[in-house]
Amino acid sequence: MSKGWLEKTPVPLRRISVRADDVDHSHWVTSLGPVRQLLADGLDLSPATVLVGENGTGKSTLVEAIAMAYGMNGEGGSTGATHSTWVSESPLWDWLTLTRSAGGSRWGYFVRAETMHGLFTFLDRTRGEGYTRDPEFHQLSHGEAFQTLFDTTRFTGDGFYVLDEPEAGLSFTAQLRLVSELMGMLEHSGVQVLIATHSPIIASLPGATVLELDADGFHERAWDDLDLVMHYRGFCELPERYLRHLR
Repeated sequence: MSKGWLEKTPVPLRRISVRADDVDHSHWVTSLGPVRQLLADGLDLSPATVLVGENGTGKSTLVEAIAMAYGMNGEGGSTGATHSTWVSESPLWDWLTLTRSAGGSRWGYFVRAETMHGLFTFLDRTRGEGYTRDPEFHQLSHGEAFQTLFDTTRFTGDGFYVLDEPEAGLSFTAQLRLVSELMGMLEHSGVQVLIATHSPIIASLPGATVLELDADGFHERAWDDLDLVMHYRGFCELPERYLRHLR
């Protein structure tokens, strides 16, 4: 396969729209500002899109719904995976319509911090049944297990990769390594990533569209203008400025 062909490969997903007649406006998920904006305006995805914002603004809700609408498991895994430990997903995914690119990859993989234990349990079980040659993920630390999973062939080649708070369990240097790996993946035009994060390191992914979520919706921001970045920078410069308010 020539490099020229790879450069012409489209990203898997171009736009997310909503089937208005299917929306249950009485459901709690529609009270979130970013969800209301998605319902009203839809969302165009870049090759790399990063969502940031405070807890409860809807980052995980959006990436969960988009991953599920694409065909991935709500608790993490590939397109078509069906394992489940506790059903807590919102119905938002079922209201979405995806505009895919002609010729784009249908492969996808979803990893989310809050359900990684269940995902690793599933993967360890399939390993024990002889379906994969994975290591035993539960013998590794959280960060080591994530890095090991990311190094498998699941994240090789074109596809749509969704990461929800991937920084959980990762050290500073491990987060930098992840950004480096994502940069390498994105050199291929058929790769697309969607990330929700609280990490200014992950949010610094070069070329990514960064959306800051709040009670009013989602807003494109430059990295330097993110509240996330300003607070981390301010804390590192003078911790007492923040710590004195905790007493």
